[in-house]
Amino acid sequence: MPIRSIVLVSMGARSWETEVENISATGLLALRPADWNANAGDRCVLDLLVGTELHIHLEANVTRLTPNHIGFAYTSIPEDKEHALWGLLGQFADNTEAPMDGSSAD
Repeated sequence: MPIRSIVLVSMGARSWETEVENISATGLLALRPADWNANAGDRCVLDLLVGTELHIHLEANVTRLTPNHIGFAYTSIPEDKEHALWGLLGQFADNTEAPMDGSSAD
């Protein structure tokens, strides 16, 4: 699902703040910071900030690197954050699956 959000990527003493472009139930795609110096396969912690109220803390692996993007695959989603993540994805699915013919379900 396309999204505009901020993510803080932490790897030991290193960290980067960047923008999320897409998120799914298994991972996310973020813009690659200019000073990025990690590799595919590296483990990290993601702190996803959506709006002012939603903060989702995840563990992930770097799975894909391009000159402009970084792909992450979740390795651990804390139980108390699963509901928030599924709710975020569910909202998007509900909005994209709405009827497009102008009819309503009155």
